[in-house]
Amino acid sequence: MRIGLIADIHGNLLALETVLAELALESLDQMVCLGDVAALGPQPGEVLARLRALRCPVVMGNTDAWLLAPPSAVDGDRVDRAITQWTIAQLTDDDRAYIASFPPTIELALGEGCILAGFHGSPRSYDDIIVPTTPDVELRDMLGDTQATILAGGHTHLQMLRRYGDAHLVNVGSVGLAGVGAAAQKNQHVRWAEYAVVDSNGDRLDISLRRTPLDVDQMLMVAQASGMPEFEWWAELWEHRSTF
Repeated sequence: MRIGLIADIHGNLLALETVLAELALESLDQMVCLGDVAALGPQPGEVLARLRALRCPVVMGNTDAWLLAPPSAVDGDRVDRAITQWTIAQLTDDDRAYIASFPPTIELALGEGCILAGFHGSPRSYDDIIVPTTPDVELRDMLGDTQATILAGGHTHLQMLRRYGDAHLVNVGSVGLAGVGAAAQKNQHVRWAEYAVVDSNGDRLDISLRRTPLDVDQMLMVAQASGMPEFEWWAELWEHRSTF
């Protein structure tokens, strides 16, 4: 079974379409989205519509949950609050119902006893941060009783592949804001989208972390035309990365 894994689109439709164009060449059996789909980007409604059309499972991410809370309850800095309030105003009732339907975790049988467990931060919480140096004792608390061949998440916007016992722990990176986040390296110049492809075929398991370049100029034109607040902050992330 061949699975495409995406996460952390953050309202970036151009990045999503770029990744989907590549995944269309992969003869996939299934796609899975690991959360944070609409907030903090210029085209939240368009991204939600595209995901609905794909009919792929989507797990709840931390910024997805923000969109279901009153703006005053949203955690984060001034930029997060301003863009989240704007995003909430763009959503329809159908959009909100769709986001509310996202489960915290999913489980997918890939055949031959191979199981994929998907989540955003961890099965315990979409706010958990798992990085290559996270101690196993902390991972045990985050992963709990989850039993799977592949443990797949997002949230950190950093791709990762490590072993945890007999399982493969995967972070697929970010489609729409790669390299931006609490665990990201400072001053990293990123102009690409990230995703993963998993191929389980009998005794063979292949996990491929992918990157694809983006048309940043076109992306910034779309963002500026959207009326998204804090556009200068968003543009700086792609152009210079000097703000964090």
